Amino acid sequence: MVKNAISDGEWTVVLPSKRRHGKIKPKPKIQEEEEEEEEEEEEKPWKSDDLEVDPQRQARVKQKMENSIKKVESSKFYAAFLEKLKCPEVSDQFRLVLGDETQLQMVMYGIGSIESYESPRFQLSVAILMKREFEWVGNIEVFDPVLSVTESSVLESLGCTVLSVNEQARREALKPTLFFMPHCEANLYSNLLQANWRMDRLRRIALFGNSFQMYEEQVTFKPNVIRATKRIIAARGFTSEFAIETVSDDYFPAFHDSSWHFFSPGLDSELPLLVSEGL
Repeated sequence: MVKNAISDGEWTVVLPSKRRHGKIKPKPKIQEEEEEEEEEEEEKPWKSDDLEVDPQRQARVKQKMENSIKKVESSKFYAAFLEKLKCPEVSDQFRLVLGDETQLQMVMYGIGSIESYESPRFQLSVAILMKREFEWVGNIEVFDPVLSVTESSVLESLGCTVLSVNEQARREALKPTLFFMPHCEANLYSNLLQANWRMDRLRRIALFGNSFQMYEEQVTFKPNVIRATKRIIAARGFTSEFAIETVSDDYFPAFHDSSWHFFSPGLDSELPLLVSEGL
């Protein structure tokens, strides 16, 4: 999938392309990079223009989400997704993250507009279905600056908490946390790692997002790319990564090149010291 990144304040909103894509691996997008010239004309930056809940829009968005959840739940993609989660290699990693706790809180960053695009609905559907499937998945917190008041009300009706503060993905993992961040920008993964660059916090994180291996394989020598991916690549040495399968083209735009990541550094003293340029 060619991801169209649109700047909105300090975030970059990743919008799905509506074209049918083959399985060619895309170049990972970096926030500072210039946009590709071949953007879809119908894809525009989503702006929250409502100040109060619109009941008719709310009903339409709620129906879209209910339809999406049903579609995902009955799909071969979700069956394969669950199989991956339940395999011993991955389930053991979740047990290590949980430690003595009984639940992981889930934090979703960069979800996008669930009213306008199917991929964000698919991604949210998977998160909601995970909470229904596993007792160890706790409350779901969501943030994206593009979310409208109406969309936020739908998220809340589905049991999610919509954050009012832009954490810029710098949440400290003071307790076991599942960060659900499919197709976020490299800068946000880097922010998350930077905020938790110590042994005890990294071990409390389960991260679902763009493959760190992909970033390492496709890194370039451009300064902005190096800045955005330096910490991601440094973390590869103590990251266990488990790629998921999209199974069908329907779910390729929302989940291609996505992986589960778990971190197991030895000692704080063994973590790479990254001090240049604020990294």
